[in-house]
Amino acid sequence: MSKTVVIHQPDFLSYLGFFHRLLHSDLYVVLDDVQFVKGTSQSWMNRDKIKTQNGEKWLTVNVKKAPRDTNINQILLNNTINWKKQNLDLLKQNYKKAKYFDEIFPYIEKLYENSCDALSEFNMASIFMLMELFDIKLDIEYSSNLSTTKTKSERLVEILKQVNATHYLSGVGAKDYHEGKPFEEDNVKVIWQEFKHPIYSQLHGEFIPYLSSIDLLFNCGIEESRKILRSI
Repeated sequence: MSKTVVIHQPDFLSYLGFFHRLLHSDLYVVLDDVQFVKGTSQSWMNRDKIKTQNGEKWLTVNVKKAPRDTNINQILLNNTINWKKQNLDLLKQNYKKAKYFDEIFPYIEKLYENSCDALSEFNMASIFMLMELFDIKLDIEYSSNLSTTKTKSERLVEILKQVNATHYLSGVGAKDYHEGKPFEEDNVKVIWQEFKHPIYSQLHGEFIPYLSSIDLLFNCGIEESRKILRSI
């Protein structure tokens, strides 16, 4: 029996391409026991972009300082400053005139009412919220609950074999460091995601792609957003 699996870290309020992958998968393995990366252009674990009157801007989850090699599931939220209120105020300021603000914002408020202490738990709450809004249903497993001994592509194959995957659906960004041999040796077929970002009506001028998925939802609403995601 065919089984397609996505493996990805629990990022915060992920962009549409991530949910497009989930839509075409049977299982999402949350890669929660990998190093937390912060402060680089490729760091999405505790932030994502929204659109403001002055262009794109980071919406950031504040976290406590930790040693460089700390895994994401060991990173704690920093609640000594009121970052949740700052985030909500930023969203209100920039999306209050969006057509579906009143439909979507209560979901965001409920997310921010979450009392968890760990970043990975908060991020997964954001992913579950967006899965609900996009009507995506699939099984979920956590890499920290699996037994692995290897690194890089070989570790991915270890994970895939443990969850009985026949196909691995990967984002094209992974092509730069992809090693095909381990997958071939264990008969796991790699599928490269084909994702073309949809263009939809946005606030604040010229269209900006690759923002957090909440941008689509604020502008197009739940019903239309589900259709757009499935039309890609």
